[in-house]
Amino acid sequence: MKSIMKQNNISKLTLGGILVTLGVVYGDIGTSPLYVMKSVLKGNGGLENVSENFILGTLSLVFWTITILTTIKYVLITLKADNKGEGGIFSLFTLVRNRAKWLIIPAMIGGSALLADGMLTPAVTVTSAIEGLKLIPKFNMVFGSHQNSIITIVITIISILFFVQHFGTDLIGKVFGPIMLIWFCSLAFFGIVNISHDWTLLRALSPHYGISILFSSENKLGFFILGSIFLSSTGAEALYSDLGHVGKNNIYRTWPFVKICLLLNYFGQGAWILAAKNNPKFLNLEDLNPFFQMMPNSLLIFGIIISTLAAIIASQALISGSFTLVSEAIKLNLFPRLHTMYPSSSKGQLYIPAVNRFLWIVCIGIVLYFKNSEHMEAAYGLAITVTMLMTTILLFNYLLKQKTPFIIALIMLIFFASFEFSFLIANVVKFTHGGFVAVLIAFAILAIMYIWIKGYNIKMRLLDNVLIEDHINQLNRLCQDPDRPKYTTNLVCLTSTHDPKQIERTIMYSIFDKRPKKADVYWFVHISVTDEPYQSDYSVDTFGTSNIVRVRLKLGFRVEQKLNVFLRQISTELVESGEIKLQSRTYTTLPDRKVGDFRFILTQEQLSYESGLGFWDSFILRSKLFIKRFTVSPAKWFGLDTSDVYIEKIPLFLGHIDGTILKRTSK
Repeated sequence: MKSIMKQNNISKLTLGGILVTLGVVYGDIGTSPLYVMKSVLKGNGGLENVSENFILGTLSLVFWTITILTTIKYVLITLKADNKGEGGIFSLFTLVRNRAKWLIIPAMIGGSALLADGMLTPAVTVTSAIEGLKLIPKFNMVFGSHQNSIITIVITIISILFFVQHFGTDLIGKVFGPIMLIWFCSLAFFGIVNISHDWTLLRALSPHYGISILFSSENKLGFFILGSIFLSSTGAEALYSDLGHVGKNNIYRTWPFVKICLLLNYFGQGAWILAAKNNPKFLNLEDLNPFFQMMPNSLLIFGIIISTLAAIIASQALISGSFTLVSEAIKLNLFPRLHTMYPSSSKGQLYIPAVNRFLWIVCIGIVLYFKNSEHMEAAYGLAITVTMLMTTILLFNYLLKQKTPFIIALIMLIFFASFEFSFLIANVVKFTHGGFVAVLIAFAILAIMYIWIKGYNIKMRLLDNVLIEDHINQLNRLCQDPDRPKYTTNLVCLTSTHDPKQIERTIMYSIFDKRPKKADVYWFVHISVTDEPYQSDYSVDTFGTSNIVRVRLKLGFRVEQKLNVFLRQISTELVESGEIKLQSRTYTTLPDRKVGDFRFILTQEQLSYESGLGFWDSFILRSKLFIKRFTVSPAKWFGLDTSDVYIEKIPLFLGHIDGTILKRTSK
């Protein structure tokens, strides 16, 4: 209840809520001025090839990209597609998955691409910020001007950032908001200082300049300049993903301020470029970054420090977002179960060690491979365009579900898809410049998702179920059999079968055949992940008995699956209602205890070599079982670490083939 109240307070429009929003939501898009104009300049051959029309066109493209993709698509349209206050591509998928089964495809592709391309964010932002140190003579005197010093500092910062995830980020998160407020004010200040010398650059707000530069000879990259322009909106997806942390109102109120600060800085950089293009001092300068060059020398140290802090905050937002994204994928059965920790009491605060280690290794690898931000920028943004396209497809289906007129929903789909597809084509050239790194990671994540969900579907298709009612008499006799020692008071079996009247044959086989397991009450528990993020309720069927209970837990995709805790509550309530008998105990430290001991039977599936499955289905199932070896145990996932758990190994006799029959011969 505390977490829900805390969430509601943050979602309200307060100064605290505004600060949290600045710190949580805008890290990625807020640090884009560090590298966008630098990338544009580099792609066009440097300062010597810059003209006023080129800068006007570039600024126009930046303005309209942020306006169309971020303001119109995400802030004005997509934020309305909230699932009980939660956002993100998987949250959107849960809203529309009942419309068509194939919608799981864009959800999987979008989620994989978002995770993969986001791994470049810490490397790009932190490296871009730290490279500002090269402008300080004393730094070069002490550490030298070579890039190795920068790489060492970047790796150190990133490593510390990933290390502190284990302890939770509550304390760090409290200072994010004020720092980002200072950051955005600094962006606006440095921008105004430079644009005040040439306010005529505001002409770039007209789309005419942006369209013209795409076909102008002054633009060396032509259409492919959009690859650099797109970097200005790479954090747009985060606005939607972080919806549940801060609420729509806070995003609606803070985005105009953030957008104005960003645009002032971009226009300020444009003004500085035009003023410096004829200055010999800058023409042959390596690693020229207008963001730092336009700062007054007296404020350069401040600019580097605040940009480094902003880069760290952007990286933290990416890491936290990755944890949330993977957690949702796990709950939706799209990803293997991974050990998840909750290092603080704040809602949404979770830590997945395996994901943290993987992100750290990839980020360090990216820094060592690309070595400088220029090369990283050349690879950044390719996969995220795929995520945006997938979000557009899901959003189209959401609008139709909301009874939006088909023609309006179709116009939305065509408009945004055309816009994003153009960026995708422009970013394709990044593949050979390092974009293949993000693409390969995305394919690897997508392959794991495909194996996981496909394996589950194969298993469910061929699962052999039996009616519980057909075994009530046997279960009753086993309960009352005086010759059998009691196995446990409450025997709990997890079932994957959705039909509330059925159970897997293998579970009954475990109870009766392997070793008859006598118990006072047999519990058959099915966990159903619902579309509502924080739903937590249950239903029971006792089949007219007091010793057989079929439980269906309905848990939202953001709810931790604490089976032990939930079952204690359910059993106590059933005793109080008289649906099962009071389970008194002679020996107990809890005088008012109403239920006895529990023992959980968890099945460990093994694919039998006698399986008659086709090659592909067999390969998928074997791959899934192989991946399971590296995931968290079911006991730990369901919070049964300290409970009495028995792992039952069962073969998956899926699609039997004819076996060899032995022939008896005489001695």
